[in-house]
Amino acid sequence: MYWPRYRRWIWWFFWLLLTLVRPLLCRLRVEGLDNLPKRGGAVVACNHTMGPDYVLLAYSSPRELMFMAKAEVFQWHWLVSAILRAGGVFPVQRGKNDQGAIETAVVLARMGNLIAMFPEGTRSRTDQLMRGKTGAARIALAAGVPVIPVAVANATAIVKRRTFWPPVVTVRFGPPVYWARNGDEATTVRFYTDTVMTEIARLLPPGQRGVYGEAVDEER
Repeated sequence: MYWPRYRRWIWWFFWLLLTLVRPLLCRLRVEGLDNLPKRGGAVVACNHTMGPDYVLLAYSSPRELMFMAKAEVFQWHWLVSAILRAGGVFPVQRGKNDQGAIETAVVLARMGNLIAMFPEGTRSRTDQLMRGKTGAARIALAAGVPVIPVAVANATAIVKRRTFWPPVVTVRFGPPVYWARNGDEATTVRFYTDTVMTEIARLLPPGQRGVYGEAVDEER
């Protein structure tokens, strides 16, 4: 593994903690790190299952990721809120068009940060990739940064462990997806979103590609 280049002490702490317990949880494989830009902003778009995808994604990235989290989490306890904010997590009102959170993400991306998002908008209970929402594409277009597709495969096996041996979990980073505004905004962000989701599907095992499986097959 690499030694991470995180700016916040909280990332160092959790990275070291996870490094100690990781062998007990899973056998982690990280692929495609060369596709993650060493500097500059980007939106990191990942699939979302019932497993700890966000933990694996953050741990696997050599650069600090900034996450959106539902606003309710920040109301659980002041200590939870303080830890989240110290780690670069910021709140979003789920189910609403939270322009404040979107603007925050755009500004952070323009400043050179990596914004981690789960375009499906919710966890897939079947591990199958679901249709993506357009938030990640909108932020990338507004900030003028690419989207980095990422797939976390077999994370659910960590919480639904059936064997003595820790499961093999793979985190794959795909090549950056660039896009430019072209014509109608709604059409542009939908095409961009579907392109990114197809790239995520391409990084997943065939059985997890869900609604984007046919798109991957048609490109072969």
